[in-house]
Amino acid sequence: MPKYLITGSYSAEGVKGLMAEGGTERKKQAYAVVESLGGKIESFYYAFGSDDLYSFVDFPDVASALAAAGTISSSGKVSAKLTPLITAEEMDAGAAKSKNSKWRAPGA
Repeated sequence: MPKYLITGSYSAEGVKGLMAEGGTERKKQAYAVVESLGGKIESFYYAFGSDDLYSFVDFPDVASALAAAGTISSSGKVSAKLTPLITAEEMDAGAAKSKNSKWRAPGA
């Protein structure tokens, strides 16, 4: 299954909800939405900094990943960012294909 990094940032209202419900309950909700879309959470962490949470997630397809991020963000209390992750083998395949691409750099 394709793997994604989901990062999230809570709004002030979201932080209030997190503090009221606790981190474990919010983690359960994250697992519930991902699993309902056929995905699996590999890891889930809260953090300090510009993002409040980090999670590595497997989804069966892009549509499921987009549905999860959209569902989470639509609350307005958490802003989810979805980043597709690329394996070393996928990078190798892309590098091999690039040798056959038709590209000329600007001004070259």
